[in-house]
Amino acid sequence: MSTSASRWLLSPWTSWRAWQLTRASQGNLSFDAAWRRVRLERHPDEMPYQQHGHLAADKEIDDPTARQR
Repeated sequence: MSTSASRWLLSPWTSWRAWQLTRASQGNLSFDAAWRRVRLERHPDEMPYQQHGHLAADKEIDDPTARQR
């Protein structure tokens, strides 16, 4: 099962908001980066997990809000 599919099953609200954010960015923000951004907005206590090896892909805007904290 892919990461995206498991995220949709385990956290549908976060996934829905991430999908909307991805569409609003017009392809500049990946679903993965959007999902992490939305997840941290509602669950800031999960910040340590976000720091483990998530780098922006080519032609992707990194999530600047995650690095400011």
